[in-house]
Parts: sequence; structure tokens; C-alpha cells
Amino acid sequence: MVSRHLKVASYNIHKGVGLDRRRNPERVLEVLREIDADVIALQEADRRFGTRESVLPTHLLDEHSDWKPVEFGMRALSMGWHGNVILVRKSARVVERAPIHLPSLEPRGAVMADIETHAGMLRVVGMHLDLSGLWRRRQAAAIMAHVETATLRHPTVLMGDLNEWTAAAGCLRDFCRDYRMAATGPSFHARRPVGRLDRIMVSPELTVAECGVHASAAARKTSDHLPIWATLAPA
Repeated sequence: MVSRHLKVASYNIHKGVGLDRRRNPERVLEVLREIDADVIALQEADRRFGTRESVLPTHLLDEHSDWKPVEFGMRALSMGWHGNVILVRKSARVVERAPIHLPSLEPRGAVMADIETHAGMLRVVGMHLDLSGLWRRRQAAAIMAHVETATLRHPTVLMGDLNEWTAAAGCLRDFCRDYRMAATGPSFHARRPVGRLDRIMVSPELTVAECGVHASAAARKTSDHLPIWATLAPA
């Protein structure tokens, strides 16, 4: 159970390629340091082709950050699964971890980890859902079923790029039957944000104390999405 405030964030880093079309992992790390969240879900964190190598070199995190990736061991050079990565404080303990295989036409997946943080135990799901509304709903159902059938229950936060434009429809309506949505605001496109494609959702054991979109000068040029964040507290 989360007993104190805990900051989480979600960020589609667009494979490290900024609005200037340059791939710059150091710039991504600069934005993450600005946000300074305890748990971070990244999307599009792998290169698209070849070995699907991670955009963020491990040595950058080791030497220049307070985070470590949750290791899923799915691909040798990738941190996560289908571009989904969970970063946690180096002081946190990863108790359980698992990739979530999603029904899809194109390669999609999600990741789940149980993290022992300074504020208590937290279950984290990171996701990047399909462009198709039908497949998004199927993927949302698969994610919620995976969480529901876990042996142990923990306060849970779901984060990621849901690719859903309408709050009252589709996968967002499905998620909201069991989870509460953080009112973070529009995060896409970074140049002129109008779409709330990136979302943070929490289980009933948690409440959102504060939340928002991180729109610093660095964030506005590092990806086509702006990062979102929320400070969580016990309900």
C-alpha cells in the first residue's frame, strides 16, 4: 500500500528523435531529470528496425541519472517490450515483472512490474495502444484481465500512450470502469498540444493529488509528445 506521496510520469519519446529530426538520448534524459518522477513509463523507447536497440544507452542511466530500467529480458539490446520501458529509482526494489502480450495487427505489447518504493508497494503498467479503436479496446481488455488475474493485489497505476482522442468512448470508457483518470491535459502534438493521447490511470486505492503536462522548452523540442505526470497519494 502506498503510504506517502509518489510521483509518476509517462512519456512517448518518439525513438529519441526530436522535432528537429535529430536523435538525441541526452536530451530525453534532460527532460526526465526535469520531471524527476519516482516511476516513469516510456513508449517508443526502442529503435524501429534491426535489433530494436534501446534509444537510451544503459550507461547514460547508470552514470547520469537516479533511475534503472526494469529488466524484462525479451530482447538482448532492448530495455523493455515493444518499446515500453519502466524506469524506477535505483533505491527501489523490483519484486515482480512481466511482459503483457496484446492482441494486435501490428507489433504491440505492454509491461507490468510490482515495485517496492520509498512510499510502499506499487503495481505499474506501461502501454502503447493501437491506432485502431477496435484493437485498442481488445488491448485494454487484455491489460485489465492480466492485472485482475495476478496472484497478489497492489495499488495500481496504468500509464502510456493510449492513442484515444475521446474520453467518453472506446478504451478510455472501458478503463474508467475500474480506474480513475488523472486530468493531466493535452500532450500531443508537442508543438501545439490539442490531443490527450497520453494518460495516467489509478486504481481505487490511490488518489491523484496533483497532475499536469510537462511543457518545458526542452520537452517541446525533444519528442512529438509532451510528458505527463501525476503525484499519487493513498485514497
